[in-house]
Amino acid sequence: MSVADHQPQHESLHRDLGERHIRLMALGACIGVGLFLGSAKAIQMAGPAIMLSYIIGGLAILVIMRALGEMAVHNPVAGSFSRYAQDYLGPLAGFLTGWNYWFLWLVTCVAEITAVAIYMGVWFPEVPRWIWALAALISMGGVNLIAVRAFGEFEFWFALIKIVTIVAMVVAGTGMIVFGFGNDGIATGISNLWEHGGFMPNGVQGVLMSLQMVMFAYLGVEMIGLTAGEAKNPQKTIPQAIGSVFWRILLFYVGALFVILSIYPWNEIGSQGSPFVMTFESLGIKTAAGIINFVVITAALSSCNGGIFSTGRMLYSLAQQGQAPRAFAVTSNGVPRRALLVSGVALLLGVLANYLVPEKVFVWVTSIATFGAIWTWAMILLAQLKFRRSLTPAEQGKLQYRMWLFPLSSYLAMAFLVLVVGLMAYFPDTRVALYVGPAFLALLVVLYKVFNLAPAKAMEPVGDAA
Repeated sequence: MSVADHQPQHESLHRDLGERHIRLMALGACIGVGLFLGSAKAIQMAGPAIMLSYIIGGLAILVIMRALGEMAVHNPVAGSFSRYAQDYLGPLAGFLTGWNYWFLWLVTCVAEITAVAIYMGVWFPEVPRWIWALAALISMGGVNLIAVRAFGEFEFWFALIKIVTIVAMVVAGTGMIVFGFGNDGIATGISNLWEHGGFMPNGVQGVLMSLQMVMFAYLGVEMIGLTAGEAKNPQKTIPQAIGSVFWRILLFYVGALFVILSIYPWNEIGSQGSPFVMTFESLGIKTAAGIINFVVITAALSSCNGGIFSTGRMLYSLAQQGQAPRAFAVTSNGVPRRALLVSGVALLLGVLANYLVPEKVFVWVTSIATFGAIWTWAMILLAQLKFRRSLTPAEQGKLQYRMWLFPLSSYLAMAFLVLVVGLMAYFPDTRVALYVGPAFLALLVVLYKVFNLAPAKAMEPVGDAA
């Protein structure tokens, strides 16, 4: 029995997220500010071979999401991977995974709110940035507090804006490559992919260096698992959303980068702003900078919207498990409003801290997000391995959604995550994440032991939620 069962005013989450909401969330979760503005730095590291980095990372994410989907379809609950870590790896693993993910998204949301303020400053330079940051927080917090359907609708349209922009860029860029659109009718071809130092100009080391940035760009895809507790038909929608993740990555990341790298020499990208702006301006679209600025603002708002959703649901789940104050296990109209409000207050402090502390300190704090993403994915894989072992052969045969090539695929994905951590340790710029991340987890362990945060009673058995 969960802690929430003792709450007289407790009401379960509403299953109001439809198939189109979860499909577009799955698409939008992979597409953040990094693709529009941050891709230039990754290209400088690996050159055209950055496409390999995204494909390799995408395969690892596909396995991780398949592992999460197997558990989410069998037992669709709020809290998702935190709950599965609790059930299959023990209460400490669930506690660490839940609170780590909650803090990870707080940090990410602070960065996204700040991004909104910076990009709005392009149009309204006279308005203090903190006003836009506060407006973004209040608006997205308000959307989440209304109802889960309101969150789903906003996320649907935010994702659609990003997707339409990328598809338009890929189609227009392909016209330039094949037919010479925007280039006086002279087809650019794809020779830029190998003419400037080769396809892999910085060697294997360049590809390895870019892997850390590529994997951080994928942070957010696991949010699909958090929707399982509020999906109308999780047995259908979750597998469909997860099953197409890899093809979306190919289209939106690899497709967009293929077009950009074919049109422009890789070593010139980044010197003139966003590669997307450069491509649209080449096609004669004079307002390209304004269009991309709008898209980037929606991408940042989308990430903030999803982050507030994630922190609220994770805190709600932790409270249900007895690992957060019981008051947060309460919902109103199917929305965990207390959990959302406390996350909003924490974000308000984060915005304030972003202006008060030196920039270097903030960069150190965001490194927790990088480490936290890898921790979350590793816990998903470990929980899925234990989940499979907990089933009899007959039960395994009845699974509605299964991991491919189990257990080999799970072990290979885990080995890949270990490689990424090793790379973070090797390169000085990212080594700080391995100081801050484990230190934060150690602090959580101390709090867990000091306050005796193991669930007082055993959780209800995990069963098929058909």
